[in-house]
Amino acid sequence: MNDLITSAQLQLARACALLYQFVELPEYWRAYRRRKPWQAYSLQAVMFLLLTSLLLVFLFIQSIRWGSYGPLPTREDLHHISHHLASEVYAADGSVLGRYYFENRSYLHYDEIPKSLINALVATEDTRFFQHHGIDWQSWGRVLLKTIFLNDKTQGGGSTITQQLAKNLYPRQDFGKYSLLINKLKEVLIARRLEDLYSKEEILELYLNTVSFSENTYGIKVAAYRFFNRSPEALRPEQIAVLIGMLKATAHYNPMRHPQQAIERRNLVLDRMEQDHYLSAGAVDSLQQLPLSINYQPLTANTGPATYFREKLRLELRDLLRDVYKPSGMRYNIYTDGLKIYTTIDAQLQQYAESAVTQHMTELQQAFTDHLHGEAPWTNDSLFREVVYQSEPYISLAEKCLSVTTIDSILSIPHPMRIYRSPGQDEAVMMSPLDSIRHYMSFLNAGFMAAEPSTGAVRAWVGGIDHEYFKYDHVSSRRSVGSTFKPFVYAAAIRKGYHPCMYTPNVLATYWRYEGWKPRNADHKYGGLYSMEGGLIHSVNTIAVQTALRARPKSVAALAHQMGLEGDIPGVPAVALGVADASLEEMVTAYSVFANRGKRPELYYIRRIEDRNGEVLANFESQVDSSRWERVLQPREADLMNEMLRQTPIKGTAMRLRYRYQLTNDLAGKTGTSQEQADGWFMGYTPELVAGVWVGAEYPFVRFRNLQLGQGANTALPIFAEFMLQVNQDASFCDLSEARFPEPSTEVLSMLHCPNIVWPEQDSTATEEGVIAAVKPEEATAAGVVEK
Repeated sequence: MNDLITSAQLQLARACALLYQFVELPEYWRAYRRRKPWQAYSLQAVMFLLLTSLLLVFLFIQSIRWGSYGPLPTREDLHHISHHLASEVYAADGSVLGRYYFENRSYLHYDEIPKSLINALVATEDTRFFQHHGIDWQSWGRVLLKTIFLNDKTQGGGSTITQQLAKNLYPRQDFGKYSLLINKLKEVLIARRLEDLYSKEEILELYLNTVSFSENTYGIKVAAYRFFNRSPEALRPEQIAVLIGMLKATAHYNPMRHPQQAIERRNLVLDRMEQDHYLSAGAVDSLQQLPLSINYQPLTANTGPATYFREKLRLELRDLLRDVYKPSGMRYNIYTDGLKIYTTIDAQLQQYAESAVTQHMTELQQAFTDHLHGEAPWTNDSLFREVVYQSEPYISLAEKCLSVTTIDSILSIPHPMRIYRSPGQDEAVMMSPLDSIRHYMSFLNAGFMAAEPSTGAVRAWVGGIDHEYFKYDHVSSRRSVGSTFKPFVYAAAIRKGYHPCMYTPNVLATYWRYEGWKPRNADHKYGGLYSMEGGLIHSVNTIAVQTALRARPKSVAALAHQMGLEGDIPGVPAVALGVADASLEEMVTAYSVFANRGKRPELYYIRRIEDRNGEVLANFESQVDSSRWERVLQPREADLMNEMLRQTPIKGTAMRLRYRYQLTNDLAGKTGTSQEQADGWFMGYTPELVAGVWVGAEYPFVRFRNLQLGQGANTALPIFAEFMLQVNQDASFCDLSEARFPEPSTEVLSMLHCPNIVWPEQDSTATEEGVIAAVKPEEATAAGVVEK
């Protein structure tokens, strides 16, 4: 600072001396004044005014340099330029799923920037960039002559890329009517300092990472993904021209809002590239005829792929990074520190899952609306009132001690609002808060999750139909699992040593020991004798209950816990009918035990976390060790379950996978429907992928009124089917679509070699008395079966 002051004082002294020389006038000026006094005095006055003006300009510039209009960044400040960088979430293939940010900015190194992008920028914004030292005096002269004197507004502002970088780094301030002049001079001074510190390549790198593209989008990398869903290196010349063209006026040349202006500006950029010999005339002519071809991907918290997964991840990252510190000793901030979060999500499978959910839920919602015939989806208005009492508008008014009548009156007043209509569509309406609650309560929602059983890697996660309007994640939510629990019942019985071909009567029985409990079949049909496979694939409640009693309900609950279900699982006979609550994540884990031949995988979805420089902060993928996974079932037991569950799509409750959707994959699965059709489930899997689907409303009392429409085979199974259809059509997933379960052993096949259903009148050796004997009389008595 002292050096700066000394230098300024020296320059001021020289200027004063120069002025003094003119004021004192040399000898020849005295002679000229004697010959032509008036002309001499006039010339002397002009020179005095000129020098005084120059001195004032000099002092004005020096005052800016000294910080009279705000301090200028020092060389040290400029040497350590740092910006808030968005943290990026990557799919398994390296594509960007989303970002967490205050400013949506991602960094791109110079060697990652395509040469054609640099050419377009230089040709359009600063054609002599590589010749000047931060200030283009020729450009300034052009601006002075054509813009000011000739009033030609097409000549631009004369700012170099370095000056624009200075403006990006240090936004302009308001200094009244002199704001433009002061800010321009500050940018000139900063630009000179930047040129002293950085190479031309480094300046271009800084510029392209700091420039704004509007919509809280900073830097060329984020802009490339937002407007074209491409990485910068994958941009085509005409796409580059669109983005560079936006720099003149980002809002005016935004291709989404003003496509015609964007095309005109793009073509101008291409012309400039031709003038500077970066493109041939023929190439420019062809490129200028192309449409914009925008692929807009805003990637906000509510848009883009895997919105629910990204929110789940965001909440989890806070805890994962709680004890990880930067070299400065500060904790990492996912919104500003430019972290890179690499996940296991497969971008293509995620897209297929979201597409399947959107397609089916649109159709199912219409079917639900038609099914209600204009009636409210709840049978009792008191249920609706309970929801109203729990709503934020009601609670905020109740805190003001207003009466219920007054609150209802206030909540009945219509207001302008945007409401959800269908996936990807909303509408501006006038609606009261009460009607808004009714509106949103009438929607069915869905959850979908898929994972690899052999690795535990989660490949797809869809938490709902629209994250903007329905925040609740139905992958993590816990709902009654219905008949998807039954495989655990039969697995427990097999583990206990019961033979799969032990027949059980399909009888309506009352269990007096359990308060006269009388479990019924969903179709109210009884009769016949069922093997385990027959009871499982046809989802017969009475068979599942008797099998649970054989295996002991507490043992069934314990096995379900071992397989991955958490929370309370009641060790009572009703557990066989799926009264337990579980999440999709838990159910996918549990079914992965079958696909993984008895070993329970540990699901994970974060591979690793890196800082902005690529330093690994946490590596979860390296911690995956399948050899340490718990073996819950023996391979033979798991093979028996797989063989039985493979029959469900062939001749069981999931047959529509074959006859309606024509899926020929080697599939296994189980449908599930909770009481009163409140929840519809389908768990389906191949040897390489396990997927789970849940469908229902936010409140269980909002449901289909009949089983035909409300069963899991109708509400949830189609989502799995639509997902698999897309997988089958994608040749890159042939390892999934063509996967085959291992050939079961002779022992397994022989243990299952029996009819699923036997009718006593057709087989004299299979009487109900014989079946009861096989169950063991003491077990039947202990269960309290006294009525058939």
